[in-house]
Amino acid sequence: MSRATIIVRGDADRRRASEWCLKSPPGTRIDFKATKRSVPQNDRMYAMLGEVAAQMKHHGISLKVDEWKLLFLDALKREVRVVPNLDGTGLVALGRSSSDLSKEEMAELLSLIEAWGTERGVYFNDPAGIEAAA
Repeated sequence: MSRATIIVRGDADRRRASEWCLKSPPGTRIDFKATKRSVPQNDRMYAMLGEVAAQMKHHGISLKVDEWKLLFLDALKREVRVVPNLDGTGLVALGRSSSDLSKEEMAELLSLIEAWGTERGVYFNDPAGIEAAA
């Protein structure tokens, strides 16, 4: 088995994971991750980012939704870095994908977007949706 995922929903899943661990060859890597962000959280994030992109400029520059997402991920300390491109003529942003965020991290990101936008007068169509997405 080269790759496998078990979502722990109960004792049967724990037993299966334990069996796989006991049978795994030396050098096998085992990762434990928190529950990933939910679909409602993802939908709410893109709705909020769309509203920010439509209503705000960053230092006088209009940004796309995904560019705003990178700015907010950086504000959340998601290891976004800028490095020279391969031929040295420009820069490339490197960073962690929002798809790797846990539910808790995504809730923190949504709160950050809401707080930042609210402080700057962004109108969010469904602010109650933030709690529903958590």
